[in-house]
Amino acid sequence: MTAPQNDARSDGPPLLQVQALSRSYPAGDGQITVLKDVDLSIRAGEMVAIVGQSGSGKSTLMNILGCLDRPSGGSYRVAGRDTRELQPDELAELRREHFGFIFQRYHLLADLPALDNVAVPAVYAGRPAQQRHERATELLQRLGLGERTHHKPGQLSGGQQQRVSIARALMNGGRVILADEPTGALDTHSGAEVMRILQELHQAGHTLIIVTHDMAVARHAQRIIELRDGEIIADGPNPEAPALPSGTPQAAQSTPAPTGVWARWSGWRDRLGEALRMAVLAMMSHRLRTFLTMLGIIIGIASVVSVVALGAGSQQKILENISSIGTNTIDIFPGSGFGDLRSGRVRTLVAADAQALSGQPYLDSVTPVVSASSTLRAGNVALSGSVSGVGEQYFRVKGVKLALGQSFGPEEEQSLAQVAVIDDNTRQQLFPDTPDPVGQVMLVDAVPVRVVGVAAPQDSAFGPGNQLNVWLPYTTVMGRLQRRSYLSSITVRVADSVSPEAAEAGLVQLLTSRHGSEDFFVRNSDTIRQTIESTTQTMTLLISSIAVISLIVGGIGVMNIMLVSVTERTREIGVRMAVGARQADIRQQFLLEAVLVCLIGGGLGIALALALGALASSSAAQLPFVFSSTAMGAAFACSTLIGVIFGYLPASSAARLDPVDALARD
Repeated sequence: MTAPQNDARSDGPPLLQVQALSRSYPAGDGQITVLKDVDLSIRAGEMVAIVGQSGSGKSTLMNILGCLDRPSGGSYRVAGRDTRELQPDELAELRREHFGFIFQRYHLLADLPALDNVAVPAVYAGRPAQQRHERATELLQRLGLGERTHHKPGQLSGGQQQRVSIARALMNGGRVILADEPTGALDTHSGAEVMRILQELHQAGHTLIIVTHDMAVARHAQRIIELRDGEIIADGPNPEAPALPSGTPQAAQSTPAPTGVWARWSGWRDRLGEALRMAVLAMMSHRLRTFLTMLGIIIGIASVVSVVALGAGSQQKILENISSIGTNTIDIFPGSGFGDLRSGRVRTLVAADAQALSGQPYLDSVTPVVSASSTLRAGNVALSGSVSGVGEQYFRVKGVKLALGQSFGPEEEQSLAQVAVIDDNTRQQLFPDTPDPVGQVMLVDAVPVRVVGVAAPQDSAFGPGNQLNVWLPYTTVMGRLQRRSYLSSITVRVADSVSPEAAEAGLVQLLTSRHGSEDFFVRNSDTIRQTIESTTQTMTLLISSIAVISLIVGGIGVMNIMLVSVTERTREIGVRMAVGARQADIRQQFLLEAVLVCLIGGGLGIALALALGALASSSAAQLPFVFSSTAMGAAFACSTLIGVIFGYLPASSAARLDPVDALARD
């Protein structure tokens, strides 16, 4: 029922209208009904007190009137809008633009100073930062807190905190102010001061709804509604209410939120900034927990980046070893393949083939090869070693460098010169007391040859490292040692600008044309390179996959901690919803916090990987780490994705909370 009013401002249609409203809650196997068929109308500019004993349903009714809760039955209209038809964000808009809440326990955000606590509703309303700051400062000054704007709630008395709460309720205009036991937690003096402020707000045209069990507080209102067991048992004017001055404005009007594309962008940016700031504050207030949450991400990112870098470094090292036996080379052998029993009888591979290949633009250098195993003698030392007859371009083809002397040239090839280049093993075995054997004479079988050069030692992972190698002009081996006219093989180095596959196709076509048939086969060193690369990539992928498990574990840790954070900060969520935060605003805040944890963890993980790489490179093991900016960028993106994926569930859980339930949590 609704009693007639004695105030001129009661004329006109109801601002708030409740019809046959009921509210029930689950209780065990049944339900408990808190409100029963309540009919109530409140017009703009009224000051109404709702009184009743504890459990009478007055707080529940206030929560429904403030759109913090929904009725189980009946209807509730705000300025003609039926709240049953409104979505959560539309209800948030009503709370943001029309209602202001004053809570018994203040419900201020502990990490924010008074100025920022007051400005929070305007952040969600999309008002510019300067406008927010100016209005918040003005409200605090009007309420006598001009010197306390930068004090946090813990630095304010109860009365000062309640005045901050009142200023927050007025930030967006506060057309309707709902006060739940506004003096319940205050001493007598502070309580009287708060009631004086509420009277001033009523005189300024605000609609006030006060929920209280204290009749001394209720007597300040022009109308008193009494509840008992969920039903209105009395609703009428208060003859003891103080008279209102004439000419009082009909209702307080809120400042309209800015419109337009730029205003919407500015509002979104400010809400994002607020969410980012709250995320940082939450992380800083739980430093140890935040670090432990990051630890899984740090270890996972460091593992992935380190493994990829070690795989790339190992691959590079192996390819360098391949280079030690010839970079980008193709070997041509007689016969149809390795193991061909007829290959020894195929003698069509000749020096003229090598000369024909040397003129091709897709080849860098060419050398004929005649292989033999001979007895090497110097002084009274005799050893068995490998003798290779090669062309003067052999050392370029194979990438062999000389430590002493020089190699032979075209003149020595043409004259069948008895000169040789030996490797370092041969020098140590045949000339142990001669550091520089250049100019010394040695015997290859029965043929004396003069040493003209010593090859530099080569660290190769392929083949035995103690083999004795001697290189002579191929013409000398063919004419003076073996008396033969055919070659064992031809080795070519492919030009850097040509792909090995194209070069192989070209030389096969040329030799097939010269021989009339393909009586030879080739071995492309690039195949070895590709096999090595494929193998190392597979191993890197395998180990990286194992390392990714730690990232997933870290992500689960982030999700668990964020769920704990949502539980701990449920009341904060309720406060933000009460002042008008959308579900997207709450989701954004917690999702941003999760992403921030993962981003910082990813950055620290990359830094840890770089530190491990530097330490390993400077250690005795000298493990080869080759870091890739692409890999680090991918790892960083992965940490961000983990934050989004594993932060979404806690963020959505926070966004789905009912404001009234969130505010009631301890």
